[in-house]
Amino acid sequence: METTIKAPAKLNLFLDIVGRREDGYHYVDMVMQSVTIYDEVTVSVSDGDKDITVECTDPAIPCGAGNIAYKAVERFYAAIGKSVPQVKVHIRKNIPSQAGMAGGSTDAAAVLNALNVLTGAGLSAEELEKISAPIGADVPFCIRGGTVRAAGIGTDLERLAPLADCVFVVVKPDVNVSTGMAYRRSDEIGYGSTADISPILESIRTGNAELTARSLYNKFEDVLRLPEIEHIKNLLIECGAMGAAMTGSGSAVFGIFRASDFDPENIAPLAAQMNVMICHPIDRGAEPAKSC
Repeated sequence: METTIKAPAKLNLFLDIVGRREDGYHYVDMVMQSVTIYDEVTVSVSDGDKDITVECTDPAIPCGAGNIAYKAVERFYAAIGKSVPQVKVHIRKNIPSQAGMAGGSTDAAAVLNALNVLTGAGLSAEELEKISAPIGADVPFCIRGGTVRAAGIGTDLERLAPLADCVFVVVKPDVNVSTGMAYRRSDEIGYGSTADISPILESIRTGNAELTARSLYNKFEDVLRLPEIEHIKNLLIECGAMGAAMTGSGSAVFGIFRASDFDPENIAPLAAQMNVMICHPIDRGAEPAKSC
């Protein structure tokens, strides 16, 4: 049995870090958005003793037990109380790694959804979110998808209204950022006053894309202070973006453009210099593309 899942990337429209727990996890307040940049994750299940294989079209991605997709297989079968059979996971990578776009987390979410289909377990989305939290803090969001406020350690989710129609232009510079390093830098700075999330929540509630663009925030920009990020943000604004920000711990940067007058020709000079992706907001997470 085999199924293929489309696993969308995410962008952080708002990201604040408000504290650190004793166990090392961080308290956050975020607004995350699923977008139309997809990995394709194919999962096949066969009878036999435990044998998990993970393959990826990106040779830089580890494919053994350290891969989050591998962990998702083990977690799923533990949750349904069955032994792991022979499971093969193939990831066709389109989401750049070390970009802050949840590429690994969305692959894990896709694996959980695929196994839920293939085994006939029939777990609800809420049950999948619950069992996915120990795999990674972004995985529950990647199962739910859409426009979501995330609190706690990122697993307390509140669905928001769908984002107003807009176009995202995402730029991935030749800079990679370690999430662990970014959080350590944040710890060194400490946690005092927090950013105000209310303007972006109001902009989403009222469908005001321009206000959303003006309300973008990412604390990691202040923590890391990468000159490449500011340079790309300025270039996106020059190309007509209403606002721009880094996503996650970086290093991808995105700009929000009005859908009504977006012209790809306006970003052609930027696309000639850097890796540019054009995408749109969607209201769903990982979902089946095909089964057999």
